[in-house]
Amino acid sequence: MAILPILKYPDPALRQVSQDVTVFDDELAQLAADMLETMADAHGVGLAAPQVGKNIKLVLVDVSGEDEEHGTSVLTLVNPKIVQHGGSMVFEEGCLSVIDLKANVTRAKTVKIVAQDIKGQPLTLDLEGYRSVVAQHELDHLSGILFIDHLSNLKRELYIKRLKKLQKAQEEEEEEEKEKRQEEPKSRIALKIGKI
Repeated sequence: MAILPILKYPDPALRQVSQDVTVFDDELAQLAADMLETMADAHGVGLAAPQVGKNIKLVLVDVSGEDEEHGTSVLTLVNPKIVQHGGSMVFEEGCLSVIDLKANVTRAKTVKIVAQDIKGQPLTLDLEGYRSVVAQHELDHLSGILFIDHLSNLKRELYIKRLKKLQKAQEEEEEEEKEKRQEEPKSRIALKIGKI
């Protein structure tokens, strides 16, 4: 297993619509295993294949402590589709691909999802509350939708401005580190020359 790099907004790959999975093989199983390790390493509760640069319909949803029925705490859903939804609830969401932002999002309280497991066998899931929210969030990724798209224009614009400032500060910090690394050899040479 390997920890995969997680794409960050505004990477254009996050906006692409994912393709159906048609081959259920060891490569797909390995990708799911790598995504599970990546999600755990990032302390996430869900991860979609587009977030790791794979444009296919594959998501993982962590339902720890709430999924006795299925015998596992992580659901692996291939080609998932919401076929029914009901009610609504507001839940504070964050995203591994959207740094430094949490916000309240209104989503369906219950969803029925049809999907396939990692071997291609059909699944039907009825999810409610937190599990429903996490699943909807991850399925959005398969359509190129990020949770910030559910925010008001004002909140989204404020976040984009803040993100640009964060990116600029990070670039300046990286430039300072680069300059320090370039100066270190010069100071070592000066020390050696001074000792001669």
